Amino acid sequence: MKPVITGMLLLLFGVTVPAFAQEEHHEESAKPAQHEEQAKPAAKQEQAKPEKQQQQAKPQKQEQQAKGQEQNQQKHAQQQVKGQQQQENKQQQQQAETQRNQEKSQQHQQQANGHAQQSQGQYARSGQKDRSGHEYNESHFGPNHHARFEENGGRYYNGRREYSYGGYWFYAGAYPAWFYQQDVYFILGADGLWYAVAYGDPSLTFQVNIE
Repeated sequence: MKPVITGMLLLLFGVTVPAFAQEEHHEESAKPAQHEEQAKPAAKQEQAKPEKQQQQAKPQKQEQQAKGQEQNQQKHAQQQVKGQQQQENKQQQQQAETQRNQEKSQQHQQQANGHAQQSQGQYARSGQKDRSGHEYNESHFGPNHHARFEENGGRYYNGRREYSYGGYWFYAGAYPAWFYQQDVYFILGADGLWYAVAYGDPSLTFQVNIE
């Protein structure tokens, strides 16, 4: 009986040991697989991080680009406003200068007109003569005999522009602009001097010479 029991124990022990060894081997072989499976999510997470960083970096770059464009637009708008202000200032200065010149010209003309009117006092009467003996005749001179003169009309004589009127030649050192812009007539003043007068505005006058 003892040999039989001993043989059965040995057989049972021989069967149990390999099975236990297989289980240990199976567990050990399963562990690396589990490690690999655990490592895969970590690797995926590590791969996902750069993608997230890139996705986060894109809006930042877009914001920076948008800010840069906005700053450039603001600078351009400021430059345009500055240029417009400078141009407006120049125009205002030019207008102010033109107005000052016009006022000076008007004052000068008013002074000249006032002097002429004071000198004239009243028109000479028909038959009166000037200091050089030229006779004033209302049938040839005065408001009823106005005429329009051209800048290049008349004649150029002795370095001056002369105009024929009432049988005489009249001339001046310089002619005002209005002389060519409207009808004009000539009169002899009470002071014995001749004057050109604007038909539409008798306040516009200037002294002329006669020959």
